[in-house]
Amino acid sequence: METSNFNYVQTDQTKALSKTFMSSVFSWMFAALAITSIVSYYFGNNAELFSLLRNEFGRITGLGYIVMFSPLAFVLIMSFGINRISYPILLFLFLSFSAVMGMSLSFIFLRYTESSIYGTFLAASGMFGTMALVGYTTKTDLTKFGSIMMMGLVGIVIASLINLFLQSDGMSYIISFIGVLVFTGLTAYDVQKLKNIGAGVELGTASAGKLVIMGALNLYLDFINLFLMMLRLFGDRK
Repeated sequence: METSNFNYVQTDQTKALSKTFMSSVFSWMFAALAITSIVSYYFGNNAELFSLLRNEFGRITGLGYIVMFSPLAFVLIMSFGINRISYPILLFLFLSFSAVMGMSLSFIFLRYTESSIYGTFLAASGMFGTMALVGYTTKTDLTKFGSIMMMGLVGIVIASLINLFLQSDGMSYIISFIGVLVFTGLTAYDVQKLKNIGAGVELGTASAGKLVIMGALNLYLDFINLFLMMLRLFGDRK
């Protein structure tokens, strides 16, 4: 009987740890999305700011190219340097990354109408929230499902690189459709994975803080990619 009570307490504590961890992950993810949204809006709707990225002749500036390619550098630095980077620096990089992503995403205001951007953002938010809830509450192990989604992600990357040369609208549509499915599935998988990680961390430590930031980065990327894939499918072009 005493063993049973001990196991119950451990389970209860584990749930509490996981809940606190996930709350922190989502808080930082939402903070990053807020920064991205604000920066994207102001750069996309302010001619003076946007001219820093694209000049009056329609050519991308040096800063514009940096903004286009630096997000990948941020992700690689944070991912591979997590054990060597301190928590404050990792947090600074994450927030800086979200601002740079906002500048990069400001280009969507040139291609799509504002109403379709906002509508797609709300739709993506609904899908993301639903799948996050599924991932958090399901008792089914999504590990194998996540592996399939990761294979799909690799396929999307390869197909996207090929389509850079083909410039096929049909292929772009197929990639976007599959991308919506993949990032929807990855959302549920990543949330469950982070929930399990949170159950075993020692909250309040620097390592736990780093895991929170990297978890927020994963979910942030899931959402942004889901939003962009949906925008390519359903966005009204100007």
